[in-house]
Amino acid sequence: MTSSNPRTVVLVEDEAALRENYRFALERAGYRVVDFSAADTALAACKKSLPDLALIDIALGNESEAGFGLCQSLRALSAQLPIMFLTARDSELDVISGLRLGADDYLTKDISLQQIITRVSTLLRRVDALSAPTTTAVQHLAELTLDHDRLLASWSNQKVDLTVTEFWLVACLAKHPGQVKSRQQLMEAANLVLDDQTITAHVKRIRKKFVHLDGNFSAIQTVYGLGYRWLDNDTAA
Repeated sequence: MTSSNPRTVVLVEDEAALRENYRFALERAGYRVVDFSAADTALAACKKSLPDLALIDIALGNESEAGFGLCQSLRALSAQLPIMFLTARDSELDVISGLRLGADDYLTKDISLQQIITRVSTLLRRVDALSAPTTTAVQHLAELTLDHDRLLASWSNQKVDLTVTEFWLVACLAKHPGQVKSRQQLMEAANLVLDDQTITAHVKRIRKKFVHLDGNFSAIQTVYGLGYRWLDNDTAA
């Protein structure tokens, strides 16, 4: 990725060695990186000049929840700023907390540097697509609509607030309704290298978001021992 006007990524990570690794990978991919080890200095800088994307850890220094507070403050600054957690904390409670505070995606540190770059570029692509004219890359499946360019989903004409990860998982399931997708296939579709439990947690969160809009939602079916499948009106019959 090369550009005369590179995108700016704010990187907030308190471990110096990791911070340098992430900075190097992002700069090599063509991004301008402004890095911080503490939430307060990062927030002060963002108030002066909003970046194109924020990549933040949760535990910073002696503050175990500093990244959560930073995410909330950044979201208050801008509803459109892409915010991504990159953290060692992988509990479902932490993931849910991060997403509820306004993060667009949540990655754990066992992900590769190349996968981080892929996720960053995808989030920025979604921002670009939102301001671009609508294209024809839209999939309709009963009540479900997926806009693959903008990475947006809707159910019965109501927007479903999915993260990038969640969108890719839904798109993978809905591509071939009725076909069972293993957890490994879902991980590959979402560019994840995680365990089965994490995929299960993602699917549970996705279900909750659809159920919030439609109490009768039942399109995602668990096939015990195999994985998950998407059921539309025809496959459910």
